[in-house]
Amino acid sequence: MYPVELTIPMAKDLTDFGFESLTTPEAVTEAIKGKSGTALVVVNSVCGCAAANARPGAKMAIRNAAKPDNCYTVFAGVDRAATDIARSMMLPYPPSSPSIALFKDGNLVHMLERHHIEGRTAEMIAGDLVNAFDQHCS
Repeated sequence: MYPVELTIPMAKDLTDFGFESLTTPEAVTEAIKGKSGTALVVVNSVCGCAAANARPGAKMAIRNAAKPDNCYTVFAGVDRAATDIARSMMLPYPPSSPSIALFKDGNLVHMLERHHIEGRTAEMIAGDLVNAFDQHCS
């Protein structure tokens, strides 16, 4: 577990942009399970690829005309129980941080695992997400 003070600026990078932080298992379940519409969930992380690629890519993507109804984030290594529930909804994909998932009507429809994020530019990640938004969020 990371000290919360260390991660506040990393969390604010998304929450200041309109992402809602889900910090409890109940909040994750309420936000995603059985909900109609679309939801983007970013599993945030302290790693460099979250800072350079995942967070900027997610923020770029939600500027698209077609975008998720709701944008959420959980923080791996901080809100462990909330992250575990979110990851259980992302099965069959194994846990990875960072990662980005798109849900439609409570079902996982698109997933970017760490290996899809690491080594790619924020623009490439945004492009991947925009394609998913255009398909599932219109």
